[in-house]
Amino acid sequence: MGALLAPAGPVLAQVSGDQVATADFSNDTWWIVLIKAVGIIVFLLTSVLIAIWFERKVVARMQVRPGPNVHGPFGLLQSLADAMKLLLKEDITVRAADKVVYIVAPMISVFCALLTFAVIPLGPQVSMFGIETPLQLTDFPVAVLYILAATSLGVYGIVLGGWSSGSTYPLLGAVRSTAQVISYELAMGLSLVSVFILAGSMSTSQIVESQTQVWWFLPLLPAFVIYFISMVGEVNRLPFDLPEAEGELVSGFMTEYSSMKFAWFFLAEYINMLNVSAVATTLFFGGWRAPWPISAINDGMFNEGWWPVLWFLAKLWFFMFLFVWIRGTLLRFRYDQFMKFGWKVLIPAALVWIVAVAAVQGVRQFTDVDLQTLLFVLAGLAVVGVVVSFLVPERRQAPVDTGPEEPFDAFAGGYPVPPLPGQTLPPSPRRLRAERAAEGGGGTGTLAVTAAPDQTDTPEDEDEEGTRG
Repeated sequence: MGALLAPAGPVLAQVSGDQVATADFSNDTWWIVLIKAVGIIVFLLTSVLIAIWFERKVVARMQVRPGPNVHGPFGLLQSLADAMKLLLKEDITVRAADKVVYIVAPMISVFCALLTFAVIPLGPQVSMFGIETPLQLTDFPVAVLYILAATSLGVYGIVLGGWSSGSTYPLLGAVRSTAQVISYELAMGLSLVSVFILAGSMSTSQIVESQTQVWWFLPLLPAFVIYFISMVGEVNRLPFDLPEAEGELVSGFMTEYSSMKFAWFFLAEYINMLNVSAVATTLFFGGWRAPWPISAINDGMFNEGWWPVLWFLAKLWFFMFLFVWIRGTLLRFRYDQFMKFGWKVLIPAALVWIVAVAAVQGVRQFTDVDLQTLLFVLAGLAVVGVVVSFLVPERRQAPVDTGPEEPFDAFAGGYPVPPLPGQTLPPSPRRLRAERAAEGGGGTGTLAVTAAPDQTDTPEDEDEEGTRG
């Protein structure tokens, strides 16, 4: 694994001194830009159809069943049939909805999802219709910040869709999505800071160029783990699919959507899966660069021309497989577990790792210590620290004795509220009458009272039973 484990010193010196060359777009004409833009859209839409079939097929294999196998060879046309079904279904608009926002919300989600791939490098400089151009639509010095901004704006589609539906469950899903983005967007952004420190740039093409000798997921393993967990939460996938938890919220923010408006939300979710997988590939897995030992064949001939597109797609679909694998393996988190994990584990771990990487970079400027050794030691310490944090038992406070509590009245506020732990409901009036009758008249009295309550209940008792359920 020489190409991956080679010392990163020369790369860092090159980046910190003379900046590596970014992608050269000077030869691009308007029609080359148009071809790239249309190609990205076609690639994403086609990949979504393949991803739906891929997910259903892989989950089916994990559950020992065939999966889609009727429409087309190996069921490949099943996703197309599903898309046509959604296109032809009746489009229902909820009467209580804010109609303008209700229609615009899924469009916001899809539009923001399509923005990310504009700065993702799919390959090096190639010849396209006689013009030398990079396999990338555009790039600029803060391209990664642009990606984070686009993903942050995408959540507005979920929030506005849930709020504008005029229903309780969609609103709860929208509120959950807001908390989820705040929690896991912070952890995701912090996990990328260490990449910026080592690569010396936020440009995606420069970050790929800085991984010529070592892919950043190796020396920055804790940051990669934090990013991977955060990206699963960012796209609302199991075990973090709380905004659309079918078992609790019917379908969350999408409950009141149907036909193509529902399909737009569905499309945005799968495009976002492709987006975060592409970002992981670009920032941590060498981008379009071939893995070792393929990269060492004939002086890197497989890192030139159109071959790198193949390596990029292979890495992209590796992360898509991990999404499906996690869905078929893990159960959904409880909401309190989800929030605790984001704020008490991921964010502190990311902050500690940033300080460690910055300290290592500062030490290297004054000493000749090997960077690779330092980063691997720090990565090991960080992983051990995270594991130990899960093993330490949580300190529980002793319950405060407040004396005897009064019976909990679930209907005191006019709305039924279940009792909390430690609270007890008052005894049922019907049960009290049955016990009194049993004490006075034996077992037959109990049977008589419970079998024919209408003969013994007064109108006042009926009203009280109706109030208390």
